[in-house]
Amino acid sequence: MQSDPNQRTPVVLKTAAICGLLFLHLPILLIFVYAFTTEEKTYQWPPPGLTLKWLSVTWNRPDVWAALKLSLQVASISTLVAIVLGTLCAAAVSRSKFFGREAISLLVILPIALPGIITGIALRSAFSAADIPYSFWTIVMGHATFCIVVVYNNAVARFRRTNPSMIEASMDLGANGFQTFRYVFLPNIGTALLAGGMLAFALSFDEVIVTTFTAGQQQTLPIWMLEELVRPRQRPVTNVVAMIVALATFVPILGAYYLTRGGDEITGQGK
Repeated sequence: MQSDPNQRTPVVLKTAAICGLLFLHLPILLIFVYAFTTEEKTYQWPPPGLTLKWLSVTWNRPDVWAALKLSLQVASISTLVAIVLGTLCAAAVSRSKFFGREAISLLVILPIALPGIITGIALRSAFSAADIPYSFWTIVMGHATFCIVVVYNNAVARFRRTNPSMIEASMDLGANGFQTFRYVFLPNIGTALLAGGMLAFALSFDEVIVTTFTAGQQQTLPIWMLEELVRPRQRPVTNVVAMIVALATFVPILGAYYLTRGGDEITGQGK
């Protein structure tokens, strides 16, 4: 008697899903384990012992705090720039009809499709040609190139799902463009902007490649981690910092997921 292959499909899919999750997240779990190992020179498995000492060691490292402060500042400013410019671009592309609109939309999202090293080389060449010294703002400019894309994608999708009758009603009541944006668009796209800002912050906070070309001698937290791996002193400290970065990026990504998971409905359509 032959078994029905349809009955085996769920088991196969579940097994494939579990294998995929292990493949994606097992290395991250190893980082958490090595953050508490007693061995500071090599990645020995299994760890010879576990200790909490590296948490206090990391806490007392001023170079870690300096890199963390710079990363938070860069990510915050880059996110604000991305929210403003990304929203304006999304409004222009989604609510206006003009020649070359699709081409402009493609150009806006192009930076995130390009390899990071191409963007980094292009920015470095531009800064050199304009004789702009490397500073905090050169890092922000580099990060804004891809952060804008994330906000733009979230905002333009929500703009296009906004019910046109709400805009017509606002204009019929005498509202100008700014009032329509403030009282009609902004409440409808608020969660999309917040989700895009969270994703942009996470991308900026852990970015390495573009930062390498735009930071000069400055060290963001990911750059600090990279240099510590090249010239290791205390490997568990690097893993503690990696654990912090993983948690810091996981929270905004999770928040963005919960904010946008119900976004398939057309905003303002009603039920």
